[in-house]
Amino acid sequence: MKQQRILIVDDEQDLGEILQFNLMSAGYEAETAYSAEEALEGGIERFDLLLLDVMMEGLSGFELAERLKANPATQEIPIIFLTAKDTEDDTLTGFGLGADDYIAKPFSVREVLARIKAVLNRTAKPMEEEMEMFTYKGLSMNLNDKTVSIDGKTATLTKTEFELLLLFLTHRGRVFSRQEVIDQVWRKDVIVTDRTVDVNITRMRKKIGTYSSCIVSRPGYGYLFEEN
Repeated sequence: MKQQRILIVDDEQDLGEILQFNLMSAGYEAETAYSAEEALEGGIERFDLLLLDVMMEGLSGFELAERLKANPATQEIPIIFLTAKDTEDDTLTGFGLGADDYIAKPFSVREVLARIKAVLNRTAKPMEEEMEMFTYKGLSMNLNDKTVSIDGKTATLTKTEFELLLLFLTHRGRVFSRQEVIDQVWRKDVIVTDRTVDVNITRMRKKIGTYSSCIVSRPGYGYLFEEN
């Protein structure tokens, strides 16, 4: 059974780190974004649940939730709001935006874990309905059967090429250094050189047709998936 993935969006760094540590200790995959803007850059559609702080600089948690619920790719992701504001109006606003739960600060980690478990159990889809898909225009990746489709035609990628494309596609706009790519894609006990990364990315680009131009090199920095 795959680990469920949770994104924490909170501008309090200490709280974000504490929640991430405890979620990972409880068996979840967990990542932290310290603003709504940062969260939007990180491929939110790959998460199974979001913990959103309400009061943040820039976009608030409410504004982020409103955007996510308007996007077909993210509208079904459960949301739990975390907030120091505990008025009835704020609670009603949160639920009106489609929130699945609302936790007032300060809270205990045990309470958060219990609420997360309850929401995930309540919103879980039957196994036969689950299908993990990531798409960009005519480029589609199916995580269930590990296939890639380019404008309706199947592209045959190796495991490494598939993992490289998935990394870039789910983090569109983010530059990954070669070392970050190695850490994300290759096993820890395998020695991989920068040249190996370049060769595999070149081979992968040749297999994705017109979307090869989306995989962009930033000299001195690394690679990214750039929408065009």
